[in-house]
Amino acid sequence: MALGVVAISAGESWPHDALPTAAAPQGWSYPFACCANYDCRTVRDADVVEGARGYEIRATGELIPMRDKRVKDSPDGQFHWCAHQAGIDAGKTICLFVPSRGS
Repeated sequence: MALGVVAISAGESWPHDALPTAAAPQGWSYPFACCANYDCRTVRDADVVEGARGYEIRATGELIPMRDKRVKDSPDGQFHWCAHQAGIDAGKTICLFVPSRGS
């Protein structure tokens, strides 16, 4: 006997989509390599400490160097953290979307 699984979305976006913001009114999709459909979420600026050595994820203490391949430009100017274990705070970072600091 074969069983099939059907996913139905009742929300405004799929789990691998960032919600719309003023900077990205249509929202945007996380790359599948970063999210696997459930690993990404928007985080507050206070949840990521930007310093000379890189970005520290406050929830885990993990330090991501600025030139690390996991660091990506944020399309909407907000931090987005993609971590294993469905984005729970114990997760290891897959991707970190960071706002542009350029002038």
